Amino acid sequence: MAATPVNKHIAVEPPETWQDRFRDAVAPRSLAMGLGVLLLQLGFILSYLGAFHSPTPHRIPVEVVAPAQAAGQIVDKLNGLTGEPLAATATDDEDTAREALRTGSTSAVYLFDPAGTADRLLVASGGGTAVSGAVQQVFTKVTAAQQRTVAVDDVVPLLPGDGRGMSGFYLVIGWVVGGYLFASLLGIAKGSRPATFPRVFWRLGITVPYALLSGLGGAVVAEPVLHAMNGHFWSIAGIGTLVTLSATTVTIALQTLFGVIGIGLTVIIFVILGNPSAGGAYQPSVLPPFWRAISSYLPNGAGTEAIRRVVYFGGHGVTHPVVVLICWIVGGVLVTLIGAAVFHRPGRETAAGPSTAHQ
Repeated sequence: MAATPVNKHIAVEPPETWQDRFRDAVAPRSLAMGLGVLLLQLGFILSYLGAFHSPTPHRIPVEVVAPAQAAGQIVDKLNGLTGEPLAATATDDEDTAREALRTGSTSAVYLFDPAGTADRLLVASGGGTAVSGAVQQVFTKVTAAQQRTVAVDDVVPLLPGDGRGMSGFYLVIGWVVGGYLFASLLGIAKGSRPATFPRVFWRLGITVPYALLSGLGGAVVAEPVLHAMNGHFWSIAGIGTLVTLSATTVTIALQTLFGVIGIGLTVIIFVILGNPSAGGAYQPSVLPPFWRAISSYLPNGAGTEAIRRVVYFGGHGVTHPVVVLICWIVGGVLVTLIGAAVFHRPGRETAAGPSTAHQ
């Protein structure tokens, strides 16, 4: 039998270079995701350092109780301080001023002593230790410059188990993180976008029992377990339910619109922007302008303020933060439904692909 001829024209493959290995190991999509994570990380650092690196009081509301002939001069002096740390108003009724402090309508009350030089400053540390501390520092300097003294009385003190008044903030962080993690895991397990329009309702519906359990669980930990804030169990549970629902519905909405990128957008809203502006360690009136402006309009800040209002101020002023939370929930649901309706129009479902639309 004749030997098979050797094909001398077979091309020899060139050796694999490090560029080939790099392209094989790191796909463009992986690089893009890595860059996205890096940007989120830098945004996190910028937001937290930007908010906390130099807390400065700005227009903290203060009631001045003094005789009419002295009140105007005192108010003008306080409002004329460099940087506008205080927003002072005059009153001649101490009881009215005290009631405003107890309901959270003002942050401090300055009781001027017309017969001597020993004044008093009433504060409410339950409204935030950063604010009460800043007010004390300002009045200590102002009165010292006038050869006067000021004694501080905490009218709304922190509860014994609520160290530095941070318990409400930590509750909100837990509810928010749990909410967007739950919604994110639903997206990972079943696809960022529900496969059919009816399943959108199921995905939104399943967040309700989760939010109820989340709110109740947080209230149990805060009250009977740790006694951080006693006597407000059902109010705390209700606020926790709203906070969790706001996080879950918004996360589902962003995933419906943007797929997996929606999770990153959720992190921007709730972690990068929401946490430092929430008013936990530093209340809005001592934060820089940007974080102060967005604080009460994000779920983190609204939830923290709602807890603070319920626990320390008898529920006065709780309406605004609760309405903010409800608006986020309603907005999340509406955006989810509208987005799902658009993506499930005839001819669009196939374009979604198996990576974004499952069961």
